[in-house]
Amino acid sequence: MTKQEFQKLVKQDIIILDGATGSNLMKAGMPRGVCTEKWICENPEPLTKLQRAYRDAGSQVVYAPTFSANAVSLENHGLEKEVRELNLHLVDISRKAVGDACLVAGDVTTTGKQDMPYEQLLDAYKEQIDVLLEAGVDLLVAETMLGVTEPMAVLDAATGRIPVMCTLTVESDGSLFFGGNIYEAVETLEAMGADAVGINCSTGPDQLFSVVENIRKKMEIPLIVKPNAGMPVIDASGCPVYSMGAEEFAGHMKRMTEIGADIIGGCCGTSPDYIRQISKVLGRV
Repeated sequence: MTKQEFQKLVKQDIIILDGATGSNLMKAGMPRGVCTEKWICENPEPLTKLQRAYRDAGSQVVYAPTFSANAVSLENHGLEKEVRELNLHLVDISRKAVGDACLVAGDVTTTGKQDMPYEQLLDAYKEQIDVLLEAGVDLLVAETMLGVTEPMAVLDAATGRIPVMCTLTVESDGSLFFGGNIYEAVETLEAMGADAVGINCSTGPDQLFSVVENIRKKMEIPLIVKPNAGMPVIDASGCPVYSMGAEEFAGHMKRMTEIGADIIGGCCGTSPDYIRQISKVLGRV
């Protein structure tokens, strides 16, 4: 997909993304503490079933589960030499799951290394992005970014070869976890050539209306909103339980489109039912 094709698609109507991946895979049996990317490669069926459910619920874009498949993050599991193998395999699983019914986004995220030299960060993202392009992804998404430096590195690594969406995780006041705020960040990323910018994860949508309204005032490119299903509480077994049901979530997401969001989906705690409800409130089903 070219950058021009992406912009044309967004202008046609609201784009519906997918929902959570990790929390749903844990429900399907993925153990805690494992390398998610390696586990999916060895156990593709839960991911395949999940992404087909998102497709059927109305997702137009699914995120390939390449989230932390960069050399820096994979080194935590002794897998830093498997960047190419893992990314190619993971994109293939997603493509086979949804066929041509959805766009497949190559997903990259924070390394969590706040003090890493920029050139080292750039090299890690370039290695992963080069493989994602080889694998045939339709676009890239840099998500759950904690500051502006890492999505800047993703944009530099992509070098305009493919559309790039960037979403950052924010506090309810718009501040970023690695310093700065979302309002300055979106202006920087738009200037660097991002094709869409916004927020993901963070809190529930009901806590983000003011942030979204103020982001919309700061940029001209498409705005993404992909929040959690409310704020979680931890149950007796140590698992997060999210408070917001699918219908309530979808109602809030419809309001997001009314105040400026162009691309919407769900993050932690959401499932295909949440996407189905979004499709319903947007009149897609």
